[in-house]
Amino acid sequence: MSATTVPATATSPLRRRALGVVVAVVSCLAIWSIGALAGVDYTVESPGQPAVVIGAGAIVTVALGASLLGWATLALLERFARRLARPLWISLAVVVTVLSFLPLTGVEADGGAKVALGATHIAVAVALVALLPRRR
Repeated sequence: MSATTVPATATSPLRRRALGVVVAVVSCLAIWSIGALAGVDYTVESPGQPAVVIGAGAIVTVALGASLLGWATLALLERFARRLARPLWISLAVVVTVLSFLPLTGVEADGGAKVALGATHIAVAVALVALLPRRR
């Protein structure tokens, strides 16, 4: 018997990054859906603004926008700071994620909505940090 070797097929960076964006969006939508099924009221009221209900469309739009912006930022860093791109981008992703919680502290919403919406922020960060940067 002869042993045949199967070449290891590495996932292309483009595919892995696209997967990261899809995972980020789908995980946010799943978190939102679980909250909605559990009866979370996604009505959010900012000071001096009318109340807004955060729907699935807003979740998808924001998660997709943030993911694509993260991807573009990483691509720019890889082009202009190749050696430092990965650690810089991960550090920037952590800072942006932490800062993304600030609006949640300044709005009126029930606790379940704040927890679920905060979880979506974390889901985007985890998906993108895990799948966007090049592997070492």
